[in-house]
Amino acid sequence: MQNICATLFDLAEPYLKVRHNDIHTKISFDFARQLLEDLGGRPEIVLPAIILHDVGWSAVPEEKHLQAFGPEKFDAELRRIHEIEGAKIAGKILEKIPLAPEDRLEICRIIEIHDSGENPLTLEEKIVKDADKLWRYTMEGYTIDYQRFDIDAKKYWKMLHGFLKNWFFTDRARELARRELEKVGEKKGFSL
Repeated sequence: MQNICATLFDLAEPYLKVRHNDIHTKISFDFARQLLEDLGGRPEIVLPAIILHDVGWSAVPEEKHLQAFGPEKFDAELRRIHEIEGAKIAGKILEKIPLAPEDRLEICRIIEIHDSGENPLTLEEKIVKDADKLWRYTMEGYTIDYQRFDIDAKKYWKMLHGFLKNWFFTDRARELARRELEKVGEKKGFSL
């Protein structure tokens, strides 16, 4: 699986040069591995899905990115474009690596609803969705986001606290998010 992941990162690289997705994907990948270790699940589904989940942002005009996502408002249609186009791009990339056809289909299904799907069907889908969100709770993700959304740093930190209860599908992801947010708070001198 390690060689497949390295190949996928190489193949995905041109598509991840927007929105800090190169940084986001590596951090989310590490969280996905942690969640797989803690919760189980199929790495042959989760790891390719998390590597490729945001390749579709390359199909959305860059000047529209901040309209498509954010903590306070977003354009759901634009966000759907990145999921649908991402699944198409991922399908083409996945043809280049040795995977069972049904696994390719499942990876693309998860990518196509990784932001919009509200009721995950599998543990693997839950892990991908949670790993995708967890990066926001790291110092890197938190800093990138409060700056790009032009939100006060402490306000954004408090917002992330508010998302903890309902944003994650697994208790383990919620624990990891809380831990990361505490680290950010300590570094920034924030308290609730």
